Amino acid sequence: MATQIFVNLPVKELSRSVDFFTRLGYTFNPQFTDEKATCMIISDTIYVMLLTEAFFQSFTKKEILDAHKAVECSIAISADSKDAVNKMVAKAEAAGATIPNPASDYGFMYQHSFEDLDGHHWEFVWMDPNGPPSDKS
Repeated sequence: MATQIFVNLPVKELSRSVDFFTRLGYTFNPQFTDEKATCMIISDTIYVMLLTEAFFQSFTKKEILDAHKAVECSIAISADSKDAVNKMVAKAEAAGATIPNPASDYGFMYQHSFEDLDGHHWEFVWMDPNGPPSDKS
């Protein structure tokens, strides 16, 4: 059985976040969507729960960080090609994301990132299936 992952993110305005991620091509599971939360589908086993800050706060006694000022994690998602990485970041920027850094090309790995409307850091990465070049001579 495949393991599923559910990333939970606090958002200021749920409808605004849904609109943003819809523009990136993501869909949402209506069974797990209401006025407090939605389940964004990344793949058959990966989901992002977008939760209003008040609802998110009900799961923890810790302070919710302002992701525009601090970072707790970086969400990295694989892509099929360098072009796919660039297209996703371009869609995100067109939908209102900020681009904190230029793309990085390591030959065998290519990555580019954006910060969503709530400041959460997303990276899209392509990796050569053959891996990094070998140092063996």
